[in-house]
Amino acid sequence: MPGQDQVVRFTGGPDDRALAWAAVGAGPPLVVGGWWCGHLELDWQNALFRRFAGLLGDRFTLVRYDRPGVGMSDDAGPLVTSLAEEVAALSAVVDAAGEKVTLFGGSSGGCAAMAYAAAHPDRVERLVLYGSYARGAEIAAAEARDSLLAVVERHWGVGSRVLADVFLPTATPAERDEFVQFQRASLSAEKAARSLAAVYAFDVRDQLSTIEVPTLVLHRRDDRAIPFALGRDVAARIPGAAFVPLDGTDHLPWRGDVDGLVRSVREFLGAGRAASRTGAAGGLSERELDVLRLVAQGLSDQEIARRLGISAHTAHRHVSNIRGKLGVSSRAAAAAHAATAGLL
Repeated sequence: MPGQDQVVRFTGGPDDRALAWAAVGAGPPLVVGGWWCGHLELDWQNALFRRFAGLLGDRFTLVRYDRPGVGMSDDAGPLVTSLAEEVAALSAVVDAAGEKVTLFGGSSGGCAAMAYAAAHPDRVERLVLYGSYARGAEIAAAEARDSLLAVVERHWGVGSRVLADVFLPTATPAERDEFVQFQRASLSAEKAARSLAAVYAFDVRDQLSTIEVPTLVLHRRDDRAIPFALGRDVAARIPGAAFVPLDGTDHLPWRGDVDGLVRSVREFLGAGRAASRTGAAGGLSERELDVLRLVAQGLSDQEIARRLGISAHTAHRHVSNIRGKLGVSSRAAAAAHAATAGLL
């Protein structure tokens, strides 16, 4: 996989515009995409991105795409900015993949993934959300949003550097320069401003309670682009969703603790097989099921202890017993099992 060359294909997107997509790896399809700014070819030249793709693509067929008007997709028409158009673009890619898929919705791409999963549960196996939110207006105060949009539209060179600082807080100067050039190659100033405005305008709150597929929500605690509280809010709104907090400040999933993030995803996507082997409850007692549900909400041993009126030591022992009975290696895997087995 790391040395594999991608092949870019095109399919009909909204308004019959050419939609660029690519697939690498082997296994069940895992569709990733919908970022506010992207470029299939330039992403593939990034060593950190390729490593992230390789970690996922050794077990899945990783399917990626550029939104209409972005990257390698048809640039002749207007930029896709409405949620309905975003979902239509994602639907075209899912159809091109040719079978039931797992969706990985990152950042603003999570909105399209959630809306699609709510509308088409028959086409979605599982849903993974990273750095996501339900209502874009909550990402930042109105004054801050308006100020950033104005800088991006009027001074794209400066705006792209501001965004690089937000998305890549741990990057070296050279990495920031590279990301600045990446953004400017993916979008013009006008389209960058319109795309960013769409990020703030998306609102999927009404759809979240109707999502039926097993869902995993991942969010870095100190994410500077999308506040941590918004990810937890998404998990609380989706029935049975498992929430896994991650350490770090980087918004892009291919930076920071990539191994921990991918491990949580793999454990969640493999939880269905574990559930079929052990049974839905896995031999857990009623008290252990109570603890498991709180683990899936992202609570620590101390928080679980306070919620249930037990000692932190007892809570820790329950969590250890749960992991042993389910045959999983981490709290994230236990939470994933709970979501997949319908225990929440």
